[in-house]
Amino acid sequence: MAPPLFNWGVKDTHRGTPVVVKMENPNWSMVELEGPEEEDLMIPNSPSGVSRDKGKGRGKNAKQLTWVLLLKAHRAAGCLTSLAPALWGLASAVKRRVAAGKTDADTDGGRELENPTVKTRFYYCIKLFLWLSVFLLFFEVAAYFKGWHFGAARLQLEHLLWAPAFGVKDFFDWLYARWVLVRVEYLAPPLQFLTNACIVLFLIQSMDRLVLCLGCFWIRFRKIKPVPKGGVEVVDLESGESKGFSYFPMVLVQIPMCNEKEVYQQSIAAVCNLDWPKGKLLIQVLDDSDDPTTQLLIKEEVQKWQHEGANILYRHRVIRDGYKAGNLKSAMNCSYVKDYEFVAIFDADFQPTPDFLKKTVPHFKDNDELGLVQARWSFVNKDENLLTRLQNINLTFHFEVEQQVNGIFINFFGFNGTAGVWRIKALEDAGGWLERTTVEDMDIAVRAHLHGWKFIFLNDVECQCELPESYEAYRKQQHRWHSGPMQLFRLCLPDIVRSRISVWKKFNMIFLFFLLRKLILPFYSFTLFCIILPMTMFVPEAELPAWVVCYIPAAMSFLNILPAPKAFPFIVPYLLFENTMSVTKFNAMISGLFQLGSAYEWVVTKKSGRSSEGDLVSLIEKGPKHQRGSSAPDLEVMKEELRRQELQKASKKKKKHNRIYMKELALAFLLLTASARSLLSAQGIHFYFLLFQGISFLLVGLDLIGEQVD
Repeated sequence: MAPPLFNWGVKDTHRGTPVVVKMENPNWSMVELEGPEEEDLMIPNSPSGVSRDKGKGRGKNAKQLTWVLLLKAHRAAGCLTSLAPALWGLASAVKRRVAAGKTDADTDGGRELENPTVKTRFYYCIKLFLWLSVFLLFFEVAAYFKGWHFGAARLQLEHLLWAPAFGVKDFFDWLYARWVLVRVEYLAPPLQFLTNACIVLFLIQSMDRLVLCLGCFWIRFRKIKPVPKGGVEVVDLESGESKGFSYFPMVLVQIPMCNEKEVYQQSIAAVCNLDWPKGKLLIQVLDDSDDPTTQLLIKEEVQKWQHEGANILYRHRVIRDGYKAGNLKSAMNCSYVKDYEFVAIFDADFQPTPDFLKKTVPHFKDNDELGLVQARWSFVNKDENLLTRLQNINLTFHFEVEQQVNGIFINFFGFNGTAGVWRIKALEDAGGWLERTTVEDMDIAVRAHLHGWKFIFLNDVECQCELPESYEAYRKQQHRWHSGPMQLFRLCLPDIVRSRISVWKKFNMIFLFFLLRKLILPFYSFTLFCIILPMTMFVPEAELPAWVVCYIPAAMSFLNILPAPKAFPFIVPYLLFENTMSVTKFNAMISGLFQLGSAYEWVVTKKSGRSSEGDLVSLIEKGPKHQRGSSAPDLEVMKEELRRQELQKASKKKKKHNRIYMKELALAFLLLTASARSLLSAQGIHFYFLLFQGISFLLVGLDLIGEQVD
């Protein structure tokens, strides 16, 4: 206990009301302060011995408040002292990026990171817009210092247009008046029309988001959750006690993977420890790796579990067509698949809990219309860096709000591609896996729904996985996730119109599922905040209201972050980052809609192979279910092995580079230029939004938001 720094006055004792204050500085530990006792505050000469309540509370609270203020000041001083090293580190990182010269135009292992034709067109449009805005900024600054304001320009417009231009000053005045005329007559009307259209789309999407949140609130308020129709436990009629689980259909488990040597051991071990009868379970490891070393490692891991007694098979395709869809389609063509009723699918970085099948498969009993049971994802590395924290906000909203509400009220949602159990009959009825898009999971879900199958989402059943830790990996993942739905929409629209489902379900699938959430959202996000907003600074006759720029986006971000309340400190970075990612999503949406080259690119998301200590403990407690006379593995040995693998990965990371992303950088300078222009017209909210959004684009363009490589 720290010695008292204040003289409490009456007794030199260590009794009283303790106040525990935790200091953030690592050089300090817990500090316990002593408060005065009640008898210390008694009136000395009072015959009744009554305490002075007012003085007691005032003295005690004043001294505690003094300590709290001192500790707050200490914390603020610590923040100030860490500011300089942080800025120095940021400057060093920027210097390394520029010195390395690695951009998104470079190749990765001999392969272009992005389709060069599509990338060049989009980048040149942004760059042209940037140079135009820079020219207009200098032009407007010169006009501003000459005393030309927007009102004066309108009043003198007619006079200056027809006045003879003799000197340089007269010519500049005439030129500026011409520019104002072009703005008023030709640029402002179409820009205002586009602005109003985007505002309408923005409000419609906001209403959809609000309705989804209200549906989630109703589910929580009424405690609605899917419940299996049939009984799955045997109960003793006399004692009323459960005798155990009784529903064990034949289940096939598939683990598709491709060159994912960082995570294959975790997923195979987790699946082999599923609590299900050995004779009722078959595991297929579907390896599409083209690296011979990775193939050998995965094959050895499968053989190890075969020796432990697991019913597991290794499959490798010679002709690797169709990416993941082709891999799954090939596995479903095996002759023994007809003996199985359900198939569970897990990607290579997913680690299901041992009771996963017992929590999901029972929902199929006595429910012949049910085709899919989808579980929720959880993330082992959600607190790794700022990028993973922001991804966690997005995906938490997706699962807890979008998937859960759609599953409860309309029995349809997009299959997430993993951590789900399908009825094999539903897959066959829908036509099986098709390789026509990069979102084979959404494709099979749409076709199954059109054939009348229903889906269930279990929000309380989680399956752990990884989030991309680098911006490069996340960017590629989002490109695939947003180009694929547009490909699928073009292919499925005739089938949706001709299907026999209800008109309401057709409307939900066409307008809400595809158009509003997959097309309109990235379109208006990019157009409104990255194109229209900067243009209105140079064409002020077209107005964008402040509530569109600030208040509605803030409210929507607040709704998005509600399912993840611990992420509330990141609400502003989340809002800015979502607008920043609209560039990648808009580019992907256009590629998929018009069948451009990059729409059919499939890049496996890079994994790091992280595991929590809780996973290791759980694995040790369960152990291999069919272990033959071997002792349980030691936790310390597994920890040491995990640390060794992390060191190996860290040494390999030194060969990588953080890249510079040119489109994001160009938009950063565009927005910063527009923010400088907004100062001339004193638009406060617009200026701050453009400034911080430009800084956000700058940080992302310099790859400072995700995994940092020295």
